Amino acid sequence: MRLVPSPEQTAFAAALHDLLAAADVPAAAARWADGDHEPGRRVWSLLAEVGVTGLAVPVRFGGLGAGPADLVVAAEELGHHALPGPVAESLVAVPTLLSFPTAALRGEAEKWLPELAAGKAVATLAAPPWLPCAVDADAADLVLLAEGETAGVGRAGDQAFPSFDRTRRLFEVSPVCALTACPAAGRALDLGALVCAAQLLGAGRALLEAAVTHARTREQFGGPIGRFQAVQQRLAEVAVGLEFARPLLHAAAVTLTARDVSAAKVACAAAAHRAARAALQVHGAIGYAEEQGLARFVTKVRALALSWGTPAQHRARVMAALSEGDAWN
Repeated sequence: MRLVPSPEQTAFAAALHDLLAAADVPAAAARWADGDHEPGRRVWSLLAEVGVTGLAVPVRFGGLGAGPADLVVAAEELGHHALPGPVAESLVAVPTLLSFPTAALRGEAEKWLPELAAGKAVATLAAPPWLPCAVDADAADLVLLAEGETAGVGRAGDQAFPSFDRTRRLFEVSPVCALTACPAAGRALDLGALVCAAQLLGAGRALLEAAVTHARTREQFGGPIGRFQAVQQRLAEVAVGLEFARPLLHAAAVTLTARDVSAAKVACAAAAHRAARAALQVHGAIGYAEEQGLARFVTKVRALALSWGTPAQHRARVMAALSEGDAWN
């Protein structure tokens, strides 16, 4: 079992980092938060050019048919840049639901999978109880609803509910027609949770980098605050937490069992939350200023930690697996 990215995946992540750094994602995120999705959609188009939007789409529909390991590598970098939009929903969950369609969804699959792969469409999803609402349905071209082992096309309500993250708007979804059995529903939810965990790991890494940079440049009492042992220890704890979460994430990408996916989601959420708290402590009051940029990641972490299953829901799944005798190997 490989618990770290391959050299090819590392190179892909580096190329994706360079692309997103040049795309000015912070400006696109600010416009997205104000309801202007066009700059953000242009970033999604750039992702399509390097294959990101087609990773989970089967080859026969114009995608790459990549596995979960490649998805988490890409998703971590998207989280590292706090990309706005329904990332887990559009990149993996909806393509997975449509890749094994029942008769009721076959027409939707043929229509939307090529569009998703090409970056011309964005999709979102509601799947209670993990996803009671669909994120960014106002920016999505396709809205699906999944309940248990059934799925179908949904329709978002007119009222948007706020999120901790200003770039996210939440909408209740009702079915357009009767939901039908969907053999890929469980896999879609697990992949969505896995990609969300990867986003959290990436956001946590960005917060640690910001805190380290500030500790090196912010001077107090005649020198940088990073020379203080308390600051060094706090940041070291964050680094350890992120690195301990990473093998769980990549192990879950290999096994894709309920136990491993939930363990990865809990670990990545906890590590990212620890990174957010440390970054705010190191920055002090300036960390709360919106123009400083730290808040964009802090609020993203808080929102994603509760999305695709809360920590309590995922801990319950791990406990259930252990109670059934599914011991750790």
